[in-house]
Amino acid sequence: MTSPARTAGTAAEPHAPDPYRWMALTVASVATLMVVLDVSIVNIALPRAQSDLGMNDTNRQWMITAYALAFGGPLLLGGRVADFAGRRRTLLIGLVGFAAASMLGGIAPNPGTLFAARALQGGFAALLAPAALSIVTVAFTDERERAKAFGIFGAFQGGGGAVGLLLGGVLTEYAGWRWCMYINIPIALAAAVAARRFVRESRAAGDRHYDIPGAFLVTGGLVALVYGFAQAADGDGWTAPATLLLLAAAVLLLAAFVLVERRTAHPLLPLRVVLERNRAGVFLGNLLLGAGMFGMNLFMTYFLQVNLGYPPLLAGCAFLPFSVGIIATTTLAAPLVTRLGPKPLMAGGTALATAGMFWLTRLDTGSGYLGEVLPTQILVSVGVGLFFLAGPNAALSAVDPRDAGVASAALSTSQQIGAALGPALLNTLYISAVSGYLAARPAGTGGISHAVRMEAFLHGYRVAFIVAGALLAAAFLVLTALVKTSRTPAADAPPAA
Repeated sequence: MTSPARTAGTAAEPHAPDPYRWMALTVASVATLMVVLDVSIVNIALPRAQSDLGMNDTNRQWMITAYALAFGGPLLLGGRVADFAGRRRTLLIGLVGFAAASMLGGIAPNPGTLFAARALQGGFAALLAPAALSIVTVAFTDERERAKAFGIFGAFQGGGGAVGLLLGGVLTEYAGWRWCMYINIPIALAAAVAARRFVRESRAAGDRHYDIPGAFLVTGGLVALVYGFAQAADGDGWTAPATLLLLAAAVLLLAAFVLVERRTAHPLLPLRVVLERNRAGVFLGNLLLGAGMFGMNLFMTYFLQVNLGYPPLLAGCAFLPFSVGIIATTTLAAPLVTRLGPKPLMAGGTALATAGMFWLTRLDTGSGYLGEVLPTQILVSVGVGLFFLAGPNAALSAVDPRDAGVASAALSTSQQIGAALGPALLNTLYISAVSGYLAARPAGTGGISHAVRMEAFLHGYRVAFIVAGALLAAAFLVLTALVKTSRTPAADAPPAA
């Protein structure tokens, strides 16, 4: 029997409704779940991996940042590859490569190998993530079906981070932190088998040219930007020559990227994709939201395990309300997208998330799970869930079919760059705050007491959460000022397939 996916694979852009679109949505959602899960699954495993491999406090964040940076940097190129080479084919390559990189991470004997494996995971995720989202975009043409599909997709995307924390706790506690890498292998291979059967091939029509100079400039600029933040965290500080040189290089490379995109006949990121007002607001809001949310997860993990003494399994279970809140919100609130429009949902969601983040600034020695962590998880999960539900509708529903992959990639890029910058920035501020707190309290004859160290950690967490809250507040202001849609644009969109 011939697979329906292969039968339809010769069309440049399928126009008939995909009869297997709901199965394709399932495959794309599972692939996305794995990608998002892998951003957070290592958070719970990080303290054990740090001890096992001998990482220090300044380079530990590279277990998260290497993945997020390698993911976010080439995402735009991955989106164009998906558009031109074929979305199903790109998805399959990304899934198989992700499985291989996960195997390398699982057997890593030292931090360098682990960081390299995480970077490889991110590189393959940069192929499969835009392919998965663009598959959903082109498969659903009906307004109500698309809103429901984006709601389901958003549930997997939003819940993946918290599910990763829970799964990371279970695996770290009972199987060892390395299984946080191995678990990706069966998920990726199963998704690849299903994709061959149920996902219809599609690709953009027209000339197929890749903007290699643009890809080099944007990837180099983003790498320099995040590495500059990390360099400041390594103890050199913000005014050190190496830090300033990296940040200056980032500005120059990204500026050159914009110039190249304006002049080239086949841009990696057509400026029409990002200059449309609603889409620009969603992209920037997504970046700020990702920076705050992923930074929160990192330091909340350390608060639970270091300050409250939770074992990895209990720490993972402590994130269950976060996962449930996102999944419930993105699933149950889907009808509100067509009823209210995306803007009220996104603005209201970021306002709730901001309130939840600032709740964490109350942390002190008497703080516990019920008083501080749980209220934060409820508010942030509902807020983030509303954004994940409405954001893709505002950003992608009216996109030209030829730009479906690159627009999907730009949306993912904005979040992943936030996920890379957030932990790097907040870890820098955390280390500075802890160091300053300890320096102001001279050690006694027996050295710095355990109680003083715990106070110093709390002080660092509070500083990090204040900045994370400010990032979320900035996202609210951006969405309020830039996004103008009051109803879903899907009704006025050209057909996406």
